[in-house]
Amino acid sequence: MKTNISLNEMTKEQRELWERVNYLWELSKGRNKDEIRSALHPLYVGWDMRTTFPHDREAALNSVTDDSPELQSYVLQPLSVQIYNGHVGVVHYTYSATIIQKNGDALKVTGKWSEVYLKDSGTWQMISVSGKPSEN
Repeated sequence: MKTNISLNEMTKEQRELWERVNYLWELSKGRNKDEIRSALHPLYVGWDMRTTFPHDREAALNSVTDDSPELQSYVLQPLSVQIYNGHVGVVHYTYSATIIQKNGDALKVTGKWSEVYLKDSGTWQMISVSGKPSEN
């Protein structure tokens, strides 16, 4: 299997989903809780693999807003973007990001995510995520 996929290799539908992934990172950077909440399915469940149990939509919101470290910049690299029957999407990618910690220090992090989306009324809504930062 290939190790990554370029935008030129993606279908229009795959590009649309990949753009949604990037949009959600932008929402996280902007820390707009209402927009982020609407982008996550009400029954969303995710799993940061560093934790013992999966989390719900509210925990996901809290992880990118409020007192969480602030996302300053990021780079995403798609590895696989798959669409099933036009309404389910699965995306695997790596990321590198700079976050600002509560003490004001910048921290560079890298990691891997797998995300699952459901297309509802023409919009990709995240229903699940799983992954973790890389060990430094």
